[in-house]
Amino acid sequence: MPSSKPPAVQQIAGLAREVEEFVASAGWDQPPQLFALVPTAALLDEQPELAGQLDRANPLTPVAQEALPEGDLAESLGRIAWPEIVVGCALAQEIIVLPPDAEAELEGLADADRLRRAAADHPRRTEARLVAAVLREGDAACVMRLRGIQPGAEETDESVDELVESPDLAPNLLDALRTTFQP
Repeated sequence: MPSSKPPAVQQIAGLAREVEEFVASAGWDQPPQLFALVPTAALLDEQPELAGQLDRANPLTPVAQEALPEGDLAESLGRIAWPEIVVGCALAQEIIVLPPDAEAELEGLADADRLRRAAADHPRRTEARLVAAVLREGDAACVMRLRGIQPGAEETDESVDELVESPDLAPNLLDALRTTFQP
């Protein structure tokens, strides 16, 4: 059955999955990683030695960027300006996900550091990797991998990560990524 999503939305969703799979291949406990989304043909024109590694049939290729500085992610993203060749970007970061009722328990904590610690220490937390991706024109996608091993479980337990896709997973992060394309 053909997808009802427009081609650009399908493309950015596929790129978000590709970035997540790439980051997942290195395992968990990684810092946030930023990727430029570049037209494959333009990348091959500039770097023909990549011809054996890239598929010209893929319109865009994610290109890993230098490590982001430690500290406030929003502040780091606010300093980014992309050259014209970059038509989109994606950010992969590990996060803590709580059930909705557990999130309500933490609403009174105004301090961001205390809120992060409380979420990280919560017994019903789930670790996850979130990839948010945007195109310069505005299309966006998010993919989240929920870590299969729950807190307190043994590493040898059989576990299966769950993958969730929705453009609504991280609206604030998508907005922050879109601002990297504004003059």
